[in-house]
Amino acid sequence: MGKPLVAVFSGAGMSTDSGIPDYRGPQGLWRREPDAEKLVTYEYYMADPQIRRRSWLMRAEIGALGAQPNAAHRAVAELEAAGVPVRVITQNVDGLHQLAGMPPRKVFELHGTARAVVCTRCHARSEMDAALARVAAGEPDPACLACGGILKAATVMFGERLDPQVLAQAVAVAKGCEVFIAVGSTLQVQPAASLAGMASEAGARLIIVNAEETPYDSLADELVREPIGTALPALLARIARAAA
Repeated sequence: MGKPLVAVFSGAGMSTDSGIPDYRGPQGLWRREPDAEKLVTYEYYMADPQIRRRSWLMRAEIGALGAQPNAAHRAVAELEAAGVPVRVITQNVDGLHQLAGMPPRKVFELHGTARAVVCTRCHARSEMDAALARVAAGEPDPACLACGGILKAATVMFGERLDPQVLAQAVAVAKGCEVFIAVGSTLQVQPAASLAGMASEAGARLIIVNAEETPYDSLADELVREPIGTALPALLARIARAAA
């Protein structure tokens, strides 16, 4: 019998120990600054140059590109390196799972990546670092160098659809895994949150690691309320021992 396929579904709480703010938690950005949601809403972003300028400043201030993986990210990569089949489905756009050592082909970024920018007209992609350098040099709303179109982070904004191919891969993992660990997610944003229900319905062991209650707690085989930075490494070490 082979080792169980472990799916790790990560939300914003996974990266707070890396200094990246949570958006929907009790102290989250959306609760503190409701107007901030406009900065990542496609309709507002495309229509209002002032929103775009504020959005670029927000990206520079958050400093996500300088963040480093924390113990939870490293524990996931270590489980995969130990020979346990692991797939990461993430709502995060910070790229920290890959920086921690997870092979990029095993990480499904439902909401895209903040490490790249894309032109909304010609769809050319380039590095976020380069765009932020242009902002720092005095371009408050840098345009595409190829066609002059509006640039945006290569993330899925409110009002945009998820990439259907990435979502289909995530669904396949959720339905095919033996263990589904939802960590640091409120499990409120659809359709991503429904993956937990799909996994449970398909017979996976559902483990939820989150400080707050989620809509899927009643389906969980195990609920963990302890801090993610210590709780997830301990949980994954237990899974590694069981799979050995």
